[in-house]
Amino acid sequence: MSVRKLALAVAVATVTATVTLAPGAAAAQEKIKVGYWTSGFSVGFGAVLEAGKFLEAQGLVPEYIKFSDVNGPTKALMTHSIDVAFGAPATGAFTLGGEGAPLEVVLVTQIAEATFVTKDGSGIGSLADLKGKKVGMSPAGSAMYAITTSLLEKNQGLKRSDFTAVPGNEGRLLQFLSQGDIDAAALRAVTLASVTDVKLKRLGNVVDEWKAMTKTSAPPILGVAIVHKDFARQSPQAVVKYVKAVIEATRFGSKETDKASEILRKSANLDARDATAYAKLWDQFYVASLEPTDVATLKTMAEVFRAAGTIEKPVPDSLFVSSYYEQAKK
Repeated sequence: MSVRKLALAVAVATVTATVTLAPGAAAAQEKIKVGYWTSGFSVGFGAVLEAGKFLEAQGLVPEYIKFSDVNGPTKALMTHSIDVAFGAPATGAFTLGGEGAPLEVVLVTQIAEATFVTKDGSGIGSLADLKGKKVGMSPAGSAMYAITTSLLEKNQGLKRSDFTAVPGNEGRLLQFLSQGDIDAAALRAVTLASVTDVKLKRLGNVVDEWKAMTKTSAPPILGVAIVHKDFARQSPQAVVKYVKAVIEATRFGSKETDKASEILRKSANLDARDATAYAKLWDQFYVASLEPTDVATLKTMAEVFRAAGTIEKPVPDSLFVSSYYEQAKK
């Protein structure tokens, strides 16, 4: 064979190999089923995570599965309907972890930020005055429900039987409050920023009340990222990539306020004013870490919830796995 023919043969073989390997390379991208709640704090972050294609940037092929129930992602994880979830209620993770369920907490994703408010002129002057009142809050089973009820009991001596908890999403609770159907509500900063037609009086901040109760400087944690142990064992690097994507999306929302606002307007169906207010408050409720201080806070929360009867069994240390976060940071 001549040199020229040999060179041509090598070239053809190289092209053929490249064409043959291309589908294999694409197939090497790992699929991942991601679940999240389409209300509360989760919906805004979910919109940014999806629109920004942060998981795709890490080489993952995500399928987003959305739930109308706050506990939906946690339940779906146990049936292998999803592989991972973000913004899952910390209480749900604690409960399942205590029961020995095959899941791991790999990231803290949301801070439990809210303020107790009442209509101005209502006659309610402090949290202690909520005895016998109707108080709007997140649904039972959510981390925020557990946190707010624990705060009212520990700081104000109000047991759950001392007031009527009225569940609902933010918009619904604000409507109830404005109509006088409830006496007070625990509402997020982004919701309060959107109120223009109702004058509200602030009774107490959840973060401040939590710090006073625990005598620490760490805020309470609302949502966590969880993974199924089977998926983590089969695809550990996919979990690292997932954690890194959540970290990058969190940073994006913090730094690129205008871009995040545009995504929220288009994907989360918020008007321009609300989307801007939401994006500007990003750092108040979104976080992506699992530092030792975060783990310590989670353990404190588990102890508080168990003492209050929110969860029944002790939470094992093995529930909190920071190795994926440590790898993602590198």
